[in-house]
Formats: sequence, C-alpha cells, structure tokens
Amino acid sequence: MAKKLFLLIFSATISFLVQASEPVAFHAHADTPIPPLRHSADAASGVGKTAARRETAYQSIKPRRLLGWTSPEGRVRLLRSWHAADFGPLANQFEPQKNDILCGPTSSVIVLNALRGRENNEQVPTDPSTIPEQASQYLPKGFDPRYKRYTQNTFFNEATDRVKTLIQVYGEPMPATGVADYGLQLRQLHDMLLAHGLEVTMRVVDGSVSRRAMREEIRRNLGKPGDYVIINFSRKVLSQPGGGHFSPLAAYDLSSDSFLVMDTVPLTSDWFWVDAELLFDAMETFDTVENRGYLLISEGVRVQ
Repeated sequence: MAKKLFLLIFSATISFLVQASEPVAFHAHADTPIPPLRHSADAASGVGKTAARRETAYQSIKPRRLLGWTSPEGRVRLLRSWHAADFGPLANQFEPQKNDILCGPTSSVIVLNALRGRENNEQVPTDPSTIPEQASQYLPKGFDPRYKRYTQNTFFNEATDRVKTLIQVYGEPMPATGVADYGLQLRQLHDMLLAHGLEVTMRVVDGSVSRRAMREEIRRNLGKPGDYVIINFSRKVLSQPGGGHFSPLAAYDLSSDSFLVMDTVPLTSDWFWVDAELLFDAMETFDTVENRGYLLISEGVRVQ
C-alpha cells in the first residue's frame, strides 16, 4: 500500500513539474519564414557531396544519443511530453513492415489508417489477401469479414502507380531512365500520398531552412491531433544497420530536446527517442537526387 502511495505521489510530482516548466518553449522567430516546396532540380551537387560526407563521417564516430521508449527515462519523456497528440492514434494503427523495402508504404499506411481507419470511408479499400481464397466459399452469402483499412498491399493503386509501381519499388528499372531505383525517395512518397487525396507538405533538409524553424514546425504538428509527420533519414548517421529509412514521428520532449521515432522495423529496433540535432543530421543526407527530410500530412479536402 505504501509503495502504491509513493508511486502515486511521485507521478503527481512529475506531472506538476512538467506543467510548470514545459510551456517555456522556444519559438521560431517570426522573421524566419519556411519557403515553399523545393523541386529536384534545386538539389545542387554540392549539397549532395556535403550530405554524403556527413553520412560517411558518422559511420566512424558512432554517436550514442538514442534511447528506447520502454526504458524508464523513455517512459518519463512520453508522460511529460506536451507534444504527443499523434502517439495514441499512430500506436493504435501501428504495423511493422513486411520486408526490408516497404518502410515508406508502411509508414504511410499507419498514417492513412490513423486518419481514416475508423470511418465508413469509401476511399478506404479492403485487402483480398486477408482471407484465403479457398475460405471464401464457406462464408455466409453477402458477408464480408474484411476490415476497410489500408495495408501494405492496397497502398499501391492506379493513382500511385503513376508515381511508382510496387514492382518498381522492388527494383524494376524505371521507364524514364532504364535504371533500377529500389524503395522510395522522399519526393516519390510525397507524390504517392497526394495521390491518396491527402494534404502533404514536403520539407527537404538541406540547410535552406533553419533547424530552429523546422523543429518548431514539427513540434506544432505533434502537439495537435489530426496531422502527422513521416521522416526520411539515414540509419547510418544513427549508427543503426541499414541505409535510408522512413518512419512516423510520435512525440517531442522539450526537456531533452528529442523526438520519438516509431520505427517500422521493431524486430531489429525499438521505438526510440533521438536527439533533435542528431535526427536533423540523419535527414540532411543525400538520396539519389536530393536530400532526405520529412512530410507533414493531414486529411485533404474531400469533394462531395
């Protein structure tokens, strides 16, 4: 009984201290505007070389500024965060990626289901593969037990295929270049989410916008419900195995200046907190035609 009382008092004390200190947040200067979307042609070769050097350098110094979210400190950060409105909806809809290539579609599916998964929305498809074909004959006539939700299969449709097909994601040469382009780049995922009728803002992290302004932009997103953030970053900069990766962001903790990454490969990596500066370093890396970055996503305007 005494132990329970102590834990209750301890939790209340932490909550009080957080409420007293958290609002003292820094804000982006009003004279630091965030420019409109950049295009691939804007990515100068110098930016790519600088980002490549950054990625290579981090492979040797191996920074250790990651913290598992289930650790005692990780749980405290989430409890005291004033910018965790996205955590619950994303956690409810979370699913791991099926293989090593589908991090972008998986991140998108989690966000799409967080936005639309509990609505009777005609835009939301059913996935035929969720029921074995041979089992369908035994179902009552007119009964379809499949849920209307996005999956890593149904993310790809006729509209997204105009950007990139599933087979091209797996390495089929692109028609325009004849070269294989495995996975997805930030701009490609941006265009595919637009094809799903979402409102999407792309931010390429290349030094053209201050990190202070970007941090504030992401914090504002995480602090209110109904919009989400997907990041595209280099695992090498975080001293993790692998290359480029996509995952949703779930929260921001002011006291530690860190973001919670809801890693879509939980078999090899826990969801983790990462220092904001290190995360921006991981996004400010070059990928094929331009730097990586992040997407701000909300529901688009629906045509009645």
